Amino acid sequence: MAKKKFKETRKERNNLIHPEAKASVIAVFSLGIAVILTLSGFHKAGPLGEVMSSILTTLMGVGYWLLPVTLLAISIALFTSGTKKVLTATLLGGLFVLLSSLGIIDIVYTDRGGWMGNILGSLQLFLGYSASLVLNFTILVAAIIVTFNAPLKIRKEMFWRKREIEEDRPVIIKEPGKTPETQQAEPAIISPDQDMKGKPEKKSEDKTEAESFKARHSYKSNYVPPPLSLLKATSEKPTVGDLRANANIIRRTLESFGIPVEMGEITIGPKVTRYTLKPAEGMKLSRIVALNQDLALALATHPIRIEAPIPGKALVGIEVPNQVGSIVRLGGLLSYPDFTNSGSLTFPLGRDVSGDPIFGNLAKMPHMLIAGATGSGKSVTIHSLIISLLYKNSPEVMRLILIDPKRVELSVYEGIPHLISSVIIDGKKAIGALKFGISEMERRYEVLLKAGCRDIGSYNEKKKEDFMPYLVIVIDELADLMAAYGREIEGSVVRLAQMARATGIHLIVSTQRPSVEVITGLIKANIPTRVALQVASQVDSRTILDMAGAEKLLGGGDMLFLSTDFSKPKRIQGTYVTDEETKKVVEFIIKNNPVEVENGLEEAVEESLEKDNFDDYLGDQDDDELFSEALRVVKEAGKASASLLQRRLKVGYARAARLLDIMESKGLIGPGDGAKPRDVFMNDGQ
Repeated sequence: MAKKKFKETRKERNNLIHPEAKASVIAVFSLGIAVILTLSGFHKAGPLGEVMSSILTTLMGVGYWLLPVTLLAISIALFTSGTKKVLTATLLGGLFVLLSSLGIIDIVYTDRGGWMGNILGSLQLFLGYSASLVLNFTILVAAIIVTFNAPLKIRKEMFWRKREIEEDRPVIIKEPGKTPETQQAEPAIISPDQDMKGKPEKKSEDKTEAESFKARHSYKSNYVPPPLSLLKATSEKPTVGDLRANANIIRRTLESFGIPVEMGEITIGPKVTRYTLKPAEGMKLSRIVALNQDLALALATHPIRIEAPIPGKALVGIEVPNQVGSIVRLGGLLSYPDFTNSGSLTFPLGRDVSGDPIFGNLAKMPHMLIAGATGSGKSVTIHSLIISLLYKNSPEVMRLILIDPKRVELSVYEGIPHLISSVIIDGKKAIGALKFGISEMERRYEVLLKAGCRDIGSYNEKKKEDFMPYLVIVIDELADLMAAYGREIEGSVVRLAQMARATGIHLIVSTQRPSVEVITGLIKANIPTRVALQVASQVDSRTILDMAGAEKLLGGGDMLFLSTDFSKPKRIQGTYVTDEETKKVVEFIIKNNPVEVENGLEEAVEESLEKDNFDDYLGDQDDDELFSEALRVVKEAGKASASLLQRRLKVGYARAARLLDIMESKGLIGPGDGAKPRDVFMNDGQ
């Protein structure tokens, strides 16, 4: 007991002086002593200076002048970074700089390093001249690194396209004793939302992005992806306040309720700062969770979120809103290798509470539900997702069907070559578009069956000539469609969600009214990947995620991401893209990729509304206006393939495949035979 009290008293005494203030005092004294020693060397420091100069010259010889230089270096190092650990390391490093320098002087210039130099220079008796010189130089370089706490790095720009992504990592305060001022002394690592640097390399980035399509796909693609320069990549840093004071408030508040805790590391995210703590053994986590409002009152902020426990750690996390949050720019994440070197349907979600970038893959999800109240960032999330896919995929790789009952959100994408049809704004046409997706799914399953492939990935690897593109269907407002055509919309969405994954058809569904009438049990059961933005109540959060939490979000893209990859929802600050940036990207794509948009879907939609059975609404389209033109192309080429018709007729894969099916049904061409073109049975008279 007495030892414990002695340790606590000693700890309190050590905390009387701020660690940074302690380092500053030593830095000032080091600078002053360096000046006095310099004056002593020039015999301008009085009698005491003369004595001091004489003694030190005897000890160090000509190395006397290294002493003020070393003290000056220590002073500079302490002024630039001053914590307790850095303080000790800096002083030790300065000492070894001086000693190794004296050893080098004595080895190179015999008997010029004073008594201390003679002692250190005696190493050459055991190692010889060269080896002892190398050893002293090694100690000198290592001591300089320790003194300035600056690791040697060979810049990665010499070998890689981008600079180190480690610059983006958040500050991690592993001891409560460290202060926010200490962390803010290094702005390069304080901001977790600091986007990737290397602006002079933008041009090479854009060039690499354009060339990546050729490297990623075996077929020829003339698609010109938009440059990253169209998107902003920089953003402001978050303002977090006094981290140590907040940590102490949390600890004292919990202790006042009889919950002793040990504070852990602190991580700063774009919108929130997470304080971690470890409760005493035997303490129920429910007691900590129940103090949510008390902690919010003590910290004078709202809302706070308690994650107990943090997945994969024996810690409890308390997420406190930053005083001023930072924006996660989409352009800052599109240059990460996790995006550029990944699958076709990869897109950035944002940054988590530690500031680390999070990416999602629509091919693995395989469908996504986005829900949140008005103004929570739902539309911006959809725009960021679509823009990411447009940066990564050509029309030959991915096609889009955009359903926008609100009429104004997705109309900006009108005219891009990825669209199978114009943006759908009518509810009845939306039903037809979903039926088209079901029919296309079944047709693709037949193609996969004949090819002996399990999914679209293996099919495209096997038959690179007849590439089957991904089809992404985006529904911006499900609630409006469900209110008018609930049964039809739910049936189509559920059927696509159940079966479409293997065929490369993916759904992105969003709604601003998270009620059980809109997000039904069947829809939730078949769309396990969900994004919950800020909602009004805990009931709405449970409707989306089957658990509470979304009602405590901050809005503006603050989200909870639920996926099969995570045991619990992950808090993420979503990416942000402005309307101006979206328009620039779309205009660039339309200007540099003049491809006619296929209108076959609109015709199929009109016909689908007249049929009740989803299976036969696209059957017997022998009267396709391009059928005769397709016959001429096949006859001249002497072979038949979907890619041939796509190139010559400037149509999409779906329509080209239908034309081939019509020809095969009429006996004009043979069946598909692996990657080989189909046989043509037409003669000159046909």
